[in-house]
Amino acid sequence: MRYTEEHEWLRLDGDIVTVGITAHAAEQLGDIVFVELPDPGDTVSKGDDLVTIESVKAASEITAPLDGEIVEANQAIVDEPGKVNEDPAGEGWFFRMKIADASALDGYMDEAAYNAMIG
Repeated sequence: MRYTEEHEWLRLDGDIVTVGITAHAAEQLGDIVFVELPDPGDTVSKGDDLVTIESVKAASEITAPLDGEIVEANQAIVDEPGKVNEDPAGEGWFFRMKIADASALDGYMDEAAYNAMIG
């Protein structure tokens, strides 16, 4: 897995990247009560706002970590937003996207670097 400075995790499987938020981010947000996801088929560019998350503490946006096409959105977290708090690195994933260049992940942190960043 790779990690962004915005507390997203990225898991590559072939040319598909699954994206979610880290346990640290889920803890900082508090109880998540609403999630809005992108639509499959959407073509996105790195930095585009894709996901809206609302918690009891704040509202946040998740941006596209890479250029690509959304191939799947996790409807389960729309129906039950608390899944993000319960299992952020598992069942609480947000979306899957097809990317053209897996080397684009090289610029992101590994787990040790992410843990160092959050202290």
